[in-house]
Amino acid sequence: MGWVADKTALITGASRGIGRAIALLLAEEGANIAFTYKSAASSAQETVNAIGSKGVRAFALQADAKDLLSTQAVVDRVSEEFGPIDILVNNAGITRDRLLVRMTERDWDDVIDTNLKSAFNFCKAVSRSMIAKRRGKIVNVASISGVIGNPGQANYAAAKSGMIGLTKTIAKELATRNIQVNAVAPGFVATDMVKQLDLSQMGGFSGLLPMKLVAQPEEIAELVLFFASPASDYITGQVLPGMYD
Repeated sequence: MGWVADKTALITGASRGIGRAIALLLAEEGANIAFTYKSAASSAQETVNAIGSKGVRAFALQADAKDLLSTQAVVDRVSEEFGPIDILVNNAGITRDRLLVRMTERDWDDVIDTNLKSAFNFCKAVSRSMIAKRRGKIVNVASISGVIGNPGQANYAAAKSGMIGLTKTIAKELATRNIQVNAVAPGFVATDMVKQLDLSQMGGFSGLLPMKLVAQPEEIAELVLFFASPASDYITGQVLPGMYD
């Protein structure tokens, strides 16, 4: 039996990248997996098939994570299929990188809504059932940008910093209900967004990489598994950096 055997996990934005790696690892450890995706239907189906091959149940839902009603509908559907949600992983995110003087209001709103508002929506949607059963795990995927900032990412850094604040606040609100809320803050990870970069293109971040290696999605997934498992039952409100010292 795995670390999260027979648990129900909901992961946002898991058709590819870090989200997919998280979904596959939690499935390997015994969890039934539901996940959302925005538009990549073929990638989502490939992920469903890969999860199913591990002997657990899985399905994907196309959803607008920044819409509260859509979010509640997702949570209701997952609960109907698999039972109450035990683990929520807020991973959905986008970038719209521009320097401040060139950033549009839409660039700002799209990133804040997708990266931060969606996390609020899903945390709110699952919290009542977790409170009722007096247990639950929420893991938010933040970013190094939310910790130290990054030129050209005012919107993204603000959203991820907000996610860290959200994590620490609701961790305190839900602690007495035996619900742990934590976050991971990865740096450069070999996903579609950054896999073409080398260290010379990473600007000031390259000096923060003690091992001079870009992380693999599976390595970030291991951190999420720890926070989703009983091993972290006495840990809440923490942010675990994934690249820097």
